[in-house]
Amino acid sequence: MPSRRRFGRVRRLPSGRYQARYPGPDGVDRPAPDTFVTKTDADVWLTMKEAEIRGGGWLDPDAGAVSFADYANSWVAERPNLRPKTMQLYEGLVRLHLVPPLVALGAVTISDIREGTVRKWRRDLLDSGAGAVTVAKSYRLLKAIMNTAVDDGLIKRNPCRIDGAGQEHSPERPVLTIPQVFALADAFTDRRYRLLILLAVFCSLRWGELAALTRSGIDTAHGIVFVRSSVVELARGPLVTGPTKSAAGRRDVSIPAFLLPDVVAHLADFTEAGPRALVFTGPKGAQLRRSNFSRAWNKATAEAGLSGFHFHDLRHTGNTLAGEAGATLREMMERMGHSTTRAALIYQHRTMHRDRMIADAIGRRAEAELGPSGTQRARRKGRRSR
Repeated sequence: MPSRRRFGRVRRLPSGRYQARYPGPDGVDRPAPDTFVTKTDADVWLTMKEAEIRGGGWLDPDAGAVSFADYANSWVAERPNLRPKTMQLYEGLVRLHLVPPLVALGAVTISDIREGTVRKWRRDLLDSGAGAVTVAKSYRLLKAIMNTAVDDGLIKRNPCRIDGAGQEHSPERPVLTIPQVFALADAFTDRRYRLLILLAVFCSLRWGELAALTRSGIDTAHGIVFVRSSVVELARGPLVTGPTKSAAGRRDVSIPAFLLPDVVAHLADFTEAGPRALVFTGPKGAQLRRSNFSRAWNKATAEAGLSGFHFHDLRHTGNTLAGEAGATLREMMERMGHSTTRAALIYQHRTMHRDRMIADAIGRRAEAELGPSGTQRARRKGRRSR
C-alpha cells in the first residue's frame, strides 16, 4: 500500500526499492526520475520537490524533450540580424560539429545533453582532428544555444561549464618585412593586384573592405581611404555587399604619402570611371572573389618565397607596423576598425617588446662607441650627479 503523506506518495516496488510520485503545478501526476533505496530518501526527495514548486523553480521535466537538431537549427534561423557570413558559419557548425557528434553520443533531445556529454563531445571533436579554433567556436555556439534553452524553461542549468573551452588560441601569424611586402606585390603577373597588397598592409584593410572599395572611397588629394562597406562571399556562391564587420569598421584611414602615386596610377589603369566603380576587379572586370584570386595569390606567394602565407596576414603585418610606429591604443583601434581593445592590445604588447629591443640596441651602440671604460665612467658620473 502506498504511504500517505501531505504532498506526493511513496510506494514500495516488488524490487524492494521505493518510488515517489507527485502532482505537478500543471495537474499531471509524475514519478521521480529514479527510484530510492529507502523510504526516507523518497520522502526527502518529495519534500525538496514541493519546496521547488512553491519557490517557482519547477520545470516541466518533459519540456526538454525537444529534438536538439530542430532546436539548434531554429535557434540560428530565428536570428535575422546575423551577418550572412555569421549565419553561414553557425549553420555549418550545427550541421557538421554539433548535431552529428552529439546525436552519436545519445543526445537526441535538449535534456539529454549533460555536462559529461559536453565534455565527451569536445574531447571527441579535438581527437577527430578538428582545429582548436573550430572547436572553440563550436563550443561557444553550443553554450549560446543551451543558454536560450535555459531561458525558454527547457532545462534548469546550462551543461556547458568547461572553463576556457570557448577561448580561441590562434597560432602566431607571420609578419613581413617591408621589402618582403613589396616583393610579394611585385610577384603578381597581373599588375592590378599590386595595390591590393599594398593597401591591405599599409592601411590595415580587410579583404572584404578592399573588394567593396569604390572610386568614391579614395580621396587622392588628401590621401584617405573611406571604409564604408564590405563584401562577403558565401559558400553557396553569391557575393553580398553590406555594412562593415562592425560599426567601428566604418572608418577613414590615412594612406602613407609614398603610396599615393601607386594609388593614382592604379585608378587610371584599372578602375572604371564613375564614383561607384570598383577599385579592384578581376581581369574581366568582375567583382573580386577569393576563389578566383586564390590561384594568382598562391603563384605570387610561391614566387616571393612565402608559401603558406595568408592574405589576412597582410593586415596583421600592417597592424604590427602601426604599433611599432608608436600608435596609441585608441589610434590602433580606430585604424584597425575594432570596437574593443583586445586586438589592439596585442599589437601594443608587441610594440613594447620592440621598444625593449630598441633600448637594448641603443645600449649596445653606447657601449660600442664609449668602450667598456667609458661606459663605466658615464655610470659613475651619473651616480655622483644624483
